[in-house]
Amino acid sequence: MTKSKQHPETDSVVEERRAFLKHGALAAGVAAASAGGLAAPYVRDAHAAETTTWRIQTSWPGGIGLDIFKNWCATIVEKTGGELAFQAFGAKDVVGDFQLFDAVKNGVIEAMNPFTLYWAGRIPASVFLSSYPLGLRNPHEWDVFFLSLGGREIAREIFAQHDMFYVGHIHHGPNIIHSKVPILSIDDFRDRKMRLPGGMVAEVFQDVGAKTTLLPGSEIFPALDKGTIDVADYVGPAVNYALGFHKATNYISMGPPGFMSIYQPVDLMDLTVGIEHWNALSDQMRQFVEMEVCVYSDHHHALIQKADQEAWAKFEEAGTVVTRLSQDDVEEFTNFAVPRWFQWANKDKDAARVFKIQLDYMMSGSLGYVTPDMIDGQVLDL
Repeated sequence: MTKSKQHPETDSVVEERRAFLKHGALAAGVAAASAGGLAAPYVRDAHAAETTTWRIQTSWPGGIGLDIFKNWCATIVEKTGGELAFQAFGAKDVVGDFQLFDAVKNGVIEAMNPFTLYWAGRIPASVFLSSYPLGLRNPHEWDVFFLSLGGREIAREIFAQHDMFYVGHIHHGPNIIHSKVPILSIDDFRDRKMRLPGGMVAEVFQDVGAKTTLLPGSEIFPALDKGTIDVADYVGPAVNYALGFHKATNYISMGPPGFMSIYQPVDLMDLTVGIEHWNALSDQMRQFVEMEVCVYSDHHHALIQKADQEAWAKFEEAGTVVTRLSQDDVEEFTNFAVPRWFQWANKDKDAARVFKIQLDYMMSGSLGYVTPDMIDGQVLDL
């Protein structure tokens, strides 16, 4: 484990941290009110004489997402009285985006902040630990799944098999699609060369007729600019504008009004730590990190949504045209998505038990997204 001493910060950084701490204290206070006071401020053990530093690489290649991540990491050393520090790295700073899993597993870095879906090829259940086509559709539904229905505990069991500890999920928002041509219905995806994150999402678009490819976020703009791809999914307006997508495409495609993304309506990131480094922390510090990730998720999500609202005006000024799919397109897309749900769930027992929780929730009186006739003939192998 890397050890380091604290370094003096500039006045501007200190003020920035204090502003973040004020927000964190408020959020922690709300959590305390609802969780029996668990969010009490962390008080450093007087015997902890050195700073433990975790090198953490995020999947954010730039824009507001990377800024928020770096600012958050910079607050940890002060919040813990110098006992723990997060050293932030952007996408590809240490390893390639798709090498993060092995980098944490093998100790190249202590922790990662990836898009959880990236591990679909290694952990089939990861497609259900992040947003998938026509699945859970709002951030609070994912909070219910992870924090109330046992999702976080199962995620931790799964990642423990790879010598990693899944601390918690992190919200950022829905994903949108940028295109060189207008997408007026799902038929317009046919034969288009399209960047997607892989896994179930890519397969559903393949069923629609798209020719999909897997690229990390940092490689999307060059591929669009060169014409290697015609269409690209990535995150939300603010980050995508900062990455220059408006310079290489003319259109943004979304779902019907109120349904910004039908294929990844609540894309999720996470914080995952090498199990050795997690276990080396005190019980109090582990509790602090768990609560801090919950607070960060809310903060991260809110700031990105604010930036997204500002980005829409920038896209309009750049001449970008927004098109929307119809409710008929949603129903047709659902017909492709449902069989894929079950195919991925049946890849292994972990995937099946994660999906079963979500399926029951989606069929419950609380949501009603799924009806018995929609899954007629489908079998879940538990």
